[in-house]
Amino acid sequence: MMTSVMGLHDIDVSEFFDVLDSCEGNVYLVTREGDKLNLRSRLSQLLGITRLMEGGRITEAFILCDKPADEQKLFRLNMFGKTEHTA
Repeated sequence: MMTSVMGLHDIDVSEFFDVLDSCEGNVYLVTREGDKLNLRSRLSQLLGITRLMEGGRITEAFILCDKPADEQKLFRLNMFGKTEHTA
């Protein structure tokens, strides 16, 4: 069961990768055109993230998670900038 699409804004890339590494299900980067990149793949992470970065930060991204727990981790990163995985 997939959760809803979530927008991420002004996220530190290294912290984002740390949270992605802790996710248990698939996490997809969704483009405005509707393309989905599975961010469990390091190659997809690099391809997708480089399109969204400015100055070492992700300026805007849309994320879709298979598992609600993964969505919660990314939501906390989006809201507070740090999680237990990036502290």
